[in-house]
Amino acid sequence: MKKETIDRIRRFTADRDWEQFHTPASLAKSIVIEAAELLECFQWNEQEWDQAHVAEELADVLVYSRNLLDALGLDEDEIVNRKMEKNEKKYPVHLARGNSRKYTELKEEVRRGTEKP
Repeated sequence: MKKETIDRIRRFTADRDWEQFHTPASLAKSIVIEAAELLECFQWNEQEWDQAHVAEELADVLVYSRNLLDALGLDEDEIVNRKMEKNEKKYPVHLARGNSRKYTELKEEVRRGTEKP
């Protein structure tokens, strides 16, 4: 996220004195609520949806996520890269390419010797 956007989110929150309400728990709940509203955009039709509505709900998730990062003193690049390192180990390309099996299933295939090339 661009610095200008982050600053705008922080300013919006500060101008309204909302930091007092931004506990990690309340922000995590808000992310889940907004994510559910995002999912609702696809509830009855996975082929057609309102792009503007999806964008608004996704923006809400991102704003609350940014607020949670601030509340916890976390850096998004640091935590995303740390998680990606774990994911890259759990889902090696030669096992995960082209399928959606969970890493535990991939490990089991390797153990049994039935993994696909």
